[in-house]
Amino acid sequence: MEKKHIGILAVILLFDQLTKFAVDACMELHQRIPVIRGLFFITYTRNTGAAWSILEGRMIFFYLITIAAVVGLWFFYKNTQMEERWTRLAIIFMMGGALGNFIDRLLFQYVRDFLDVIIFGYDFPIFNVADCFLCIGVGLLLLDILLEHMGVIRT
Repeated sequence: MEKKHIGILAVILLFDQLTKFAVDACMELHQRIPVIRGLFFITYTRNTGAAWSILEGRMIFFYLITIAAVVGLWFFYKNTQMEERWTRLAIIFMMGGALGNFIDRLLFQYVRDFLDVIIFGYDFPIFNVADCFLCIGVGLLLLDILLEHMGVIRT
């Protein structure tokens, strides 16, 4: 893995864990702080499942899935060319997101979530920085594939 990608991965993990630590240290469980009224809140929750608490309490399943995902992403990364910068960055973001939540599951048996968004009256599942990087990585990968398919990017 390139040194800059190791650095990016380390920054993602550090940022994720520091934000979770800050929320855990400064807020009570289920406390809600409005940031943008009616749209964005900091709401501290602990999730033993995935989004919407799917598969709640199935830690061994999440351990195995995360390990498989990270190993798969590692092989995907190793099989990309150095010139495939956006693909590699997307993979690093996804690995960072997966590992950030994996750390929580290993240490606490739950994931610390706190980013709470309501758009057009829909209250999305509360998430965290690791989830953001995972989603951004998926989005970057899809965009890269789309642009390559359209002929905008040539690898």
